[in-house]
Amino acid sequence: MLRITELKLPLDHTDDDLRQAIVARLGILDEQLLSFTLFKRSYDARKKNSELLFIYTIDLHASNEEELLRKHADDTKISVAPDVTYKFVGHASDTAQARPIVVGFGPCGIFAGLLLAQMGFKPIVLERGKEVRQRTKDTWGLWRKSELNPESNVQFGEGGAGTFSDGKLYSQIKDPQHHGRKVLEEFVKAGAPDEILYINKPHIGTFRLTSMVEKMREEIINLGGEVRFQEKVTDLLTDGEQLTGVVLESGEQLHSRHVVLALGHSARDTFRMLHAKGVFMEAKPFSVGFRIEHPQSLIDKARLGKYAGHPKLGAADYKLVYHAKNGRSVYSFCMCPGGTVVAATSEPGRVVTNGMSQYSRNERNANSGIVVGIDPERDYPGSPLAGIELQERLEAHAYVMGGSNYHAPAQLVGDFVAGRPSKALGSVDPSYKPGVTLVDLAEALPAFAIEAIREALPAFDRQIKGYNLHDAVLTGIETRTSSPLRITRGDDYQSLNLKGLFPAGEGAGYAGGILSAGVDGIRIAEAVARDMLGL
Repeated sequence: MLRITELKLPLDHTDDDLRQAIVARLGILDEQLLSFTLFKRSYDARKKNSELLFIYTIDLHASNEEELLRKHADDTKISVAPDVTYKFVGHASDTAQARPIVVGFGPCGIFAGLLLAQMGFKPIVLERGKEVRQRTKDTWGLWRKSELNPESNVQFGEGGAGTFSDGKLYSQIKDPQHHGRKVLEEFVKAGAPDEILYINKPHIGTFRLTSMVEKMREEIINLGGEVRFQEKVTDLLTDGEQLTGVVLESGEQLHSRHVVLALGHSARDTFRMLHAKGVFMEAKPFSVGFRIEHPQSLIDKARLGKYAGHPKLGAADYKLVYHAKNGRSVYSFCMCPGGTVVAATSEPGRVVTNGMSQYSRNERNANSGIVVGIDPERDYPGSPLAGIELQERLEAHAYVMGGSNYHAPAQLVGDFVAGRPSKALGSVDPSYKPGVTLVDLAEALPAFAIEAIREALPAFDRQIKGYNLHDAVLTGIETRTSSPLRITRGDDYQSLNLKGLFPAGEGAGYAGGILSAGVDGIRIAEAVARDMLGL
């Protein structure tokens, strides 16, 4: 198979136009092109006055491929396509009795459980929350009625926090073994659109993710695995430095010498239990800030110019970074085109925001986190749990600022930059449910974060015209950008001081988003399989 890169065509090209462009690039007859697939499609909108083109990477089969390679030996954009086929590290024997345990059923736990099941290890998956459809009802209970279920919400339940997000499926992680391709292929098999295999920034959206995680759960069960909901792990069983099992909230003990710890970043009670048990962990950086909302049409026009609204491009996104004078970095986080700001707390008496989009991305507003980096040595020295304690203080204060009813504190961007409270909303209608309370957000975050964000917003306007719109809305607060700690593991993917415990995914500090969490789940499953097989 051959690969062609940087093949450029107009946005409105036909399938035949693409085929003929491939033929022309190779200098062959049409009948010599036996087949082709799209490996990647992107576009570059940075040059505002130039024609916007799709840029393709194409994998293909053609007659006389070796001859074509010799013919194009000096063309770096024509090469042998790499093998991205997933290869299992091994398979359990038919007589194997030992079963691994996977704690958590977010993206990392799903893929750890799925890969272990596909390799014949019949994992037992434990999820503290509910199955995805009941969990969705509970989540809507908070959004519509201000009724929070601490064990079934945006953070806890089948699918993890990524289920209520934009469903982004791209990452900047290093992936030399193409595990990300395995993640995408499994998603397609579960019902995601084929386009996620090739578009540059694929996403799925909440509604599609719901049915997909159900199908992946069914596959795990059909392969001999077990998925148990509303089963919270409250203790570990150990024999010296060897893990031997887990204890559930019911008191039931499950014995295993291989436990994947695929917690989300909000499993604070479990982090505290692990810390009390002496499991090695350390504080790590994370970020805090607000959600910002603009009209999606403003972002489309600023990013795509005359191509704004083109049906093949959809809603435009952005990525922004600014280094403030006080030494802090301010950046956009989890940008959701055509989406909504959602209530994402998992604990009573706290307010947390996040962003979510459906597959269509056709809501009126664009939203993104605008966050400031927090450093443990500088901002919360002490215990590895100090970052959690900082998050809790900020979230509890935001709850009070919003009115102690899960409404979120909010402010117009113009008023925030000017340092005055907002009295009334303008042209941008905030999407956060249950609702917002207009306040002075200067009280919501540490002073250094407020100072840095105030400086960054006008600077971002130079990159996206209109970004500093007076009527744009800031909604607080965003605190759960990533885990504030890392459950450190060694080269064998096991805890540094408890053999058999495999920390994984976002909660353990090794992922940040659906794709990277899924990839980490695969890596962990492979590590467990190697250890169980003695490889």
